[in-house]
Amino acid sequence: MRKRVKVRIINDGANGFFDRARERARQLDKNEELAPELTISFESATDMMRVLSPQRLRLLHVARTRRVPVSELANGLKRDTRAVTRDIDLLEQFGLIRSHYEVNPGHGKRRIVEPRAVKYQLVATV
Repeated sequence: MRKRVKVRIINDGANGFFDRARERARQLDKNEELAPELTISFESATDMMRVLSPQRLRLLHVARTRRVPVSELANGLKRDTRAVTRDIDLLEQFGLIRSHYEVNPGHGKRRIVEPRAVKYQLVATV
């Protein structure tokens, strides 16, 4: 399994991005070790909530604990597999989860979803 990083989801836009970049540069100048992390920044809380709908947050919550096939995830969430697949595509596009295909003996292949982190930190400023 790949190494998991800390994932922060915030809505601080371009100013926050540049502030974080300056802080990381200062740390590097001081030869400090940087902890691996992934920060996903949205321009506004509205944009963030459009991507992180209640259904997608439930999906993240379940998928963060282990690798799980899409069909099992959909059944556990009591949702249509196609809707869950669309949500997975979007969350993967933003880097919140990973997925890959593996052989499903006797049934072709199946898509497996795996977490990027054990814990996701969601910070919204309104």
